[in-house]
Amino acid sequence: MASATLRIPDQIDVRPRYTEADAIRLNHMFRGRDTVEMLTVLLKEHMLGDAAIVSSFGAESAVLLHLIGSIDPHVPVIFLETGKHFPETLAYRDMLIERIGLTNLRNIMPDADAIANRDATGLRWSYDPDGCCEIRKVIPLKAALAPFDAQFTGRKAFQSKTRMALPRFEVEEGRLKVNPLADWDKAAIETYMAEHDLPVHPLVAQDYLSIGCAPCTSVVKPGEDPRSGRWRGWDKVECGIHTPVDNSGTDDPIF
Repeated sequence: MASATLRIPDQIDVRPRYTEADAIRLNHMFRGRDTVEMLTVLLKEHMLGDAAIVSSFGAESAVLLHLIGSIDPHVPVIFLETGKHFPETLAYRDMLIERIGLTNLRNIMPDADAIANRDATGLRWSYDPDGCCEIRKVIPLKAALAPFDAQFTGRKAFQSKTRMALPRFEVEEGRLKVNPLADWDKAAIETYMAEHDLPVHPLVAQDYLSIGCAPCTSVVKPGEDPRSGRWRGWDKVECGIHTPVDNSGTDDPIF
């Protein structure tokens, strides 16, 4: 297994590769087609250019990693090592990488000077969660993705109200963002994991249904959406590496 721990400066060159028209074309091209078929075509025919998986190794991450790893285990896997993860998440990451046979894990760390200047106490999450996410996730990921034309995410429409209209393909800053599991529901996730004997994140059994950094993740209560345990008590629904999806036009989602 190849694994690298990288510290990347925030001086980057973002080159536009895709337009909104490209995302619309791809959404229609793969509309109604099976997820495995879609991924096989995308990867085997190299339709996306250079692509990477961005994974949190959270509650449902095993499905996307296994789907793509079964087709091409050499696709780079980017993990944001924020310094605030649960120990269980780090152990789960290592277990999944070995179990699935992924060969190109990239652990991306925030810039040491940025942490020293803006979060020397390590407590920024407690009074400025947006600022904490920016220096530990948003800036490092933006730099890490600079060489890539596309990224795969594990987002799903059922996870929260801000993701209800999530398409399979979208464009962000000229880069294609692919959401292969956009139309999967909880039952489909659980069925896939059982069929392929994929290990479950150990914190799921304790009702952590969406798992990010430890200080900003809490147990999900019955009846709440899976992401309600993230940044509880704050007017915050995303860490900043994703943005809420426009729910207008949800009567005709493109899956």
